[in-house]
Amino acid sequence: MNRDSFDFELSFFKNLHKRMPKNVRVISMLAHIYTQTGQLDEGLRLDRKLARLTPEDPTVHYNLACSLALKNRKADALKTLRAAITLGYDDFVWMCNDPDLTKLHEYRGFLELCDELRIG
Repeated sequence: MNRDSFDFELSFFKNLHKRMPKNVRVISMLAHIYTQTGQLDEGLRLDRKLARLTPEDPTVHYNLACSLALKNRKADALKTLRAAITLGYDDFVWMCNDPDLTKLHEYRGFLELCDELRIG
């Protein structure tokens, strides 16, 4: 989808975020919309905020790793993926095929991680 198709949602969640800056669901939706519309810096910023607000949530860390990978921050993305796994993230088949992690698919550390998890 292009950015224009998200205009209403983006405006809605930005306004909610102003009123409820620590609401995890609002931040999560807004981060997702930013990422989907190619506003990767904003998405990454909010994914980092979510990780600070919910440091034990494996999915939050997984999504942060995806944002880092989209920004081509491979080492940081891999470190964050490992943290997500330590916290309990376990959808390894998806992880090793997730299009958000495409920039990691040829990265040695990521390939080793997938191999460790016996996923390919």
